[in-house]
Amino acid sequence: MALVASSRSHRSLLLLLRHHLRLLSSSPSPPPTAPSAAPLFSGRHAFDPAIRRLARARRFSDIEALLEPLKKDPRASDEPFLAAVITSYAAAGMLDRALRTLDEIPSLGAPRTALSLNALLSALNHSPLVASRSRVPDLFADLTRRLPIAPNKVSYGILVKSYCLAGDTKKALAVLKEMQEKKIEVTTVTYTTLLDSFYKEGRPEEAEGLWKEMQKKGCKPDLPAYNVRVMHRALDGKPQDVLDLIKEIEAAGLKPDTITYNYLMSCYCSHGRFEEAKNVYKGLEEKGCAPNTATFKNFLASLCKIEDFDGGLEVFMDSVKLHKVPDLWSVKLLVEGLMKKSKVRAAKRVVSGLKKKFPEDFTGDWKKLEKVVGVAVDGEGSEQAEAA
Repeated sequence: MALVASSRSHRSLLLLLRHHLRLLSSSPSPPPTAPSAAPLFSGRHAFDPAIRRLARARRFSDIEALLEPLKKDPRASDEPFLAAVITSYAAAGMLDRALRTLDEIPSLGAPRTALSLNALLSALNHSPLVASRSRVPDLFADLTRRLPIAPNKVSYGILVKSYCLAGDTKKALAVLKEMQEKKIEVTTVTYTTLLDSFYKEGRPEEAEGLWKEMQKKGCKPDLPAYNVRVMHRALDGKPQDVLDLIKEIEAAGLKPDTITYNYLMSCYCSHGRFEEAKNVYKGLEEKGCAPNTATFKNFLASLCKIEDFDGGLEVFMDSVKLHKVPDLWSVKLLVEGLMKKSKVRAAKRVVSGLKKKFPEDFTGDWKKLEKVVGVAVDGEGSEQAEAA
């Protein structure tokens, strides 16, 4: 029985990975990144559960067994396909295999350009391990010196991101200056990365100066750039400041998105204006937006902090329907709050609903929620689970 399950799991992982590689190989852009703090139940890119799950179990030989045969695939002559393999190795913490694959690209019949370099460095930038992220500057210098790869504007943007993640905006600005001297375009993404760092370091004046420089050089701000400013105003300003910036976004011909409204909701909550936050939440669909995991996580936690557990339960149920359940901490706040208010049935409904809908993920600390409600929900579920 165990062997059958293991074989089935292996085939599923391989199918998931191949699906991701197929998607990635159809696009010349660098591989998209997953949020560093994505919760267990949120939707993610197909290769993430396949590779990260094996990496967490330290099953590196299994990862290699999945990835190496792909180099013999007919599509291995396409660089984006191999870049996806490099990304997967790097995401699993197998840097030596990622570098080996980068070296092998010409022998596999594919061109080796900045695309593959960017895939490797970007994956390291998004590693949860500081040691992996810190390798980016040295690898950038070594690989561009050792291999006939000319770094492009994306490569330099990744290097800027690396320095910003390390809290070294001085070196990031030096890279920006180098790009300008070499006549390499500084993209909106790179400017936005620096803006974000300046704001997070409590340097709003420098951030605004960079914003003006970006516009002066003809680099038109996009929505992510505006959202960085929205974040700052939501954290350090008043709701009206955020609303004014939303008007500025619309005047620029852009449409505020879920991230924009998440910050507005958070700002309302931090100023005790929860009904207005609820109105924003309920009006998301009307504005053409859908709540994401961050919406549910932050709003659920805010409602639980003021002991609005009925409102929190409603938000939680919405998250389950969309398969975007918040993090354990937020859900635990809700379950404990419902128990505190003697709403035991509702608390059990939350726990049994999670167990029924996400049985594979309902392990470890999540399973401890059963103790909070005082029962071990059986494997068959319950009528409360049906409602969840």
